[in-house]
Amino acid sequence: MAISTSTPPDDAPGTAAPDGTGTASERRSSLLHRLDVRGAPYAFVAPFFVVFAAFSFYPLVYTSWISLHRVELSTLNVMEWVGFDNYTALWDDDRFWNALLNTFTIGVLSTVPQLMMALGLAHLLNYQLRGSTFFRVAALTPYATSVGAAALVFTMLFERDFGMINWMLSLVGIDNIDFENNKWAAQTAISTIVIWRWTGYNALLYLAAMQAIPRDRYEAAAIDGASRWQQFLKVTVPGIRSTIVFTIVLSTIGATQLFGEPLIFGQGPNGITGGADNQYQTLGLLLYEEGWKNYQMGRAATVAWAMFLLLIVLFVVQRVVKRVLARKA
Repeated sequence: MAISTSTPPDDAPGTAAPDGTGTASERRSSLLHRLDVRGAPYAFVAPFFVVFAAFSFYPLVYTSWISLHRVELSTLNVMEWVGFDNYTALWDDDRFWNALLNTFTIGVLSTVPQLMMALGLAHLLNYQLRGSTFFRVAALTPYATSVGAAALVFTMLFERDFGMINWMLSLVGIDNIDFENNKWAAQTAISTIVIWRWTGYNALLYLAAMQAIPRDRYEAAAIDGASRWQQFLKVTVPGIRSTIVFTIVLSTIGATQLFGEPLIFGQGPNGITGGADNQYQTLGLLLYEEGWKNYQMGRAATVAWAMFLLLIVLFVVQRVVKRVLARKA
């Protein structure tokens, strides 16, 4: 019997192509595999970038474009190109420098005590206390409270005639303080609201960093005769140095964007915000006033970009400080 020596056609199923690329089905399977391996990660992160582009990047770019125009809400469909006139006018505006100074002072009054109290609270929670879970949840409760509710309650506490703070001060012979109309008293009261809301949050950040420090460092320090206070200064603080820098930057950014607390604290019956003499007007309140009271959206956009540029400067400073601390460590 003769044996056939004919070869199957190139496109027969299950037969490799002459160039070694495989059948059409194998090529499709290989292509889908490559798309799955290389494209799946981008597909997973794509929703975030779509939302970021729509609600963050586009408003940022459009705000920069608005800041170069004169846009008034009272006049519809009017946008006049003015270039950098809004920025030069902002540079010469005393209200801007007053708001920047108030933002700085309120930020210092709220950030420094807040972080120091958070560090001490985290140090206490780091020990094996009874009911530590309850205290941790309690420390986070103010952070979960809305800004409006917290600011409203503290506004009542600091009220001039019937507030509890003035009542307590009267017990020791101190006259009633007009917290709303006194510059430093108002800034102290607003800083108190910020301290109350964010101390627990920062304390939990410090606590998480403290629990990551190896216990053998404390044991070695105890063997060397270090006291609890010396262990805190020589072991705990250097061990959470990066977290401290992070919370400083985070609190500074929050102070730069401060808006809700001073707005509600100074909201009187005549609609005045920031105080009668703008004694506690922040950059956020200045932006609100320019955009929604004076109807000057171009100027409001300029204030927003000034805040953004300030945050960039703070980010650069944070990076420099972090590198310096990393070299010393």
